[in-house]
Amino acid sequence: MLPAVHGLLARPLSSYYLLIASSALLLLIGLTMVFSATAVRAYAEDGNAFTAVRNQLIFATLGLVGFWVCQRLPATTLRFLGVYILGAAVVLLGVLDLIGALGSLHVLPVTKQGVYLGPLRADLLWLYVGPLGLQPAEFAKLGVVLWGADIIARKGASLGYWRELSMPLFPVVGLLFVLVGYNDLGTMLVLLSLIIGLLWAAGIRLRIFGALGVLGLAGIGLLIAAASRGAGSGAEGEPNYRLARITVLFQSLDKCGSDLCYQLLQGRSAIYEGGWFGVGLGKGALKWNWLPAADNDFIFAVVAEELGVVGCMVIVALFAVLAYTGFRIARRVDDPFRRLAATGITTWLVAQAVINIGGVIGILPITGLPLPFISSGGSALVVTMAGVGILASFARAEPDAARALHARPPARWVRLVWAPLPPRPPVRRPGPLRPPAQKMGATRGAGRRR
Repeated sequence: MLPAVHGLLARPLSSYYLLIASSALLLLIGLTMVFSATAVRAYAEDGNAFTAVRNQLIFATLGLVGFWVCQRLPATTLRFLGVYILGAAVVLLGVLDLIGALGSLHVLPVTKQGVYLGPLRADLLWLYVGPLGLQPAEFAKLGVVLWGADIIARKGASLGYWRELSMPLFPVVGLLFVLVGYNDLGTMLVLLSLIIGLLWAAGIRLRIFGALGVLGLAGIGLLIAAASRGAGSGAEGEPNYRLARITVLFQSLDKCGSDLCYQLLQGRSAIYEGGWFGVGLGKGALKWNWLPAADNDFIFAVVAEELGVVGCMVIVALFAVLAYTGFRIARRVDDPFRRLAATGITTWLVAQAVINIGGVIGILPITGLPLPFISSGGSALVVTMAGVGILASFARAEPDAARALHARPPARWVRLVWAPLPPRPPVRRPGPLRPPAQKMGATRGAGRRR
């Protein structure tokens, strides 16, 4: 089968089709698992088993719209929009943290639904304007990818100097470190991962990576310590929940009485009950009342219980295909901005999946991150689909793919409805002709004879 697979991968648009297929399958699996994880609870609450999956379908539709828009945008427009997306995310994060801090100081009223400031309501990671809610940190990921790729591509070879690397990249990263990490350490780890991916793709020296690693670890330590002072869902005088997420990995679960141990135990029980082939869709019992965040953070445990090891391996394989495709696109495109942005988006999605799955199976701390495409959620799914749309645009801009599309362009209505033609790549000019090997050998022989 290897020659057949190699032949399929050698086709001009193979990256585009691999990306579409893996993303679509992950999205369909996600919708199925959200319905399976929420049907019983939704029916018990309001008599309608389709409430949660209906909301997920709405956000999936918005995500498909975002995918369609982003795959139509040229690279120049994406570079232009990056700074505005990042700026809007920073403003929203500042408002969210300010309302949360005023609530912690008892300046604003605090209820079970969050902290209110007029029409605005802040509930940990969510900012609500009336009935509309969003997570600003999700938009910060997309903004950092586009803005960071644009800045790094403009600087080029001068990134080897600390002065060029530190301005304006480091101040913005430090600001996001505070604004995002105050409430959400898990999302901050994903942001750091995609920034590392951008710098790695740019060819930064290893000694600079070492210095950045020391600074990053020190900053993460400060964010963990800040939970004891009220950062995030922490409170003064209460146990540090961020530190507990790390220490629980090294404790015996039968002697641990915290809520984190309960969540880990229930997740492992779901994995154990599933076995190789699972108990069947909709037949898992732990998700009903005993598994916290069954439709979000721990939905991979629901997959393990109902679809077994085989279902888990399918999801892991699809993420592996997504990672291979994203880095393949980054390697093949000619534009430095496209190469950097493709690396950043792929690193973001893969790192988030690894952190979520590692937390569920107990080899990494629980961070509260959703599993891309699979977990329920609005902002995360929409932004993820927009990022995949950008990757799809870059896949069509690969030189071989662009030549194939220009050689046999699709119908005009397809270009108007789906996606326009990518920019035409430069024409390959043949190199200078070399003399035949026989004549070269004869000439060398004649020279030796003389």
